[in-house]
Amino acid sequence: MKPLIQAIAVLLSPYLLRGTTKPSVVDFPQTIDGGAWAAGHIQGIAVDPRKEVVYYSFTSMLVKTDLDGNVLGTVTGITGHLGDLAFNEEDGRVYGSLEYKAANSFYIAIFDGDRINGMDMNAEKDGIVTTVYLEEVARDFTADTPNHRYGSSGIDGVSFGPAFGRQNGRQMLSVAYGIYSDTERSDNDHQVILQYDATRWSSYEQPLTQSAPHTSGPASDDGKYFVYTGNTTYGVQNLKYDPHTGNWLLGVYKGKKQQFPNYSLFAIDGSATPRRGVISGQQTTEEGLLLPLLQQGLKHEATGIRGWNFTADVGLESLGNGYFYIATQGRVLQEGGTRQTAVLDLFRWSGAASSPFELVSR
Repeated sequence: MKPLIQAIAVLLSPYLLRGTTKPSVVDFPQTIDGGAWAAGHIQGIAVDPRKEVVYYSFTSMLVKTDLDGNVLGTVTGITGHLGDLAFNEEDGRVYGSLEYKAANSFYIAIFDGDRINGMDMNAEKDGIVTTVYLEEVARDFTADTPNHRYGSSGIDGVSFGPAFGRQNGRQMLSVAYGIYSDTERSDNDHQVILQYDATRWSSYEQPLTQSAPHTSGPASDDGKYFVYTGNTTYGVQNLKYDPHTGNWLLGVYKGKKQQFPNYSLFAIDGSATPRRGVISGQQTTEEGLLLPLLQQGLKHEATGIRGWNFTADVGLESLGNGYFYIATQGRVLQEGGTRQTAVLDLFRWSGAASSPFELVSR
């Protein structure tokens, strides 16, 4: 078996990050238990492969573990909705969607993971979190056309990757809208994704102040894109760029409109150049930059929509070379009440219509 292991190690050869070699995915555990927490359900995950740590969003708290599931620290005191997470390899920090709908305030929360080294560290008081306000999201959320432009319910999925239509280049932060599930509307059948050059954000970052939300952030995005998937239930829950295939994966809660296939996983063709076209279903004719779905997976003949019936909506992380961690949520009863859990399993991308991921077994 030794030659086989060596061959796999070569195939999964680690790449460089800021002069430091990442451990090979072949050494990553098949399963990681993220613990049980008195918080909301798991929303997203991010992995720092160089330091071999995992970050978990449990809606109102952030948890940090090593690859064996040993807890290294937690961040609490978040009163908004902390959604999907993305690890930024360029600055070593964790970026997450954070929304306060009652205040019409939508942020990217930026966590300094190196400083998360204790339990119940406070998101406002311990200097761990900065936030950047997203004006474009607030504009669409508060627009009365008829109620929330494009059916926007805020933001959730986040990921770093190149500008759409490019395989390489500067890493942009992509932020996906949540979309209300409203079967009576026709203007909420696209996923909406904003891209930002986050390297320009240092002047916008402010400490998290939940009692007095700030509005420090870019006046506009660096690109706004539309993906025709049919209406979903709360839009893109997990967004992930996969450098192995060059495509973008969208994990969603299934939609409820009967005229659509209502897949739970979609993929954007990362090699396709965005094209300007009509955003269908709007109250008045409107054009935008349209992104095509990858021509793989199941095909719905009536609409041409492609996708998969695969659940990847609460935690999806690309590890490189076609490998992913995918989270499964759960609940356990412990002394004091119900606790939310997250278990990560190691998968390999196949793209097959029957199931796009294969569970890795040791």
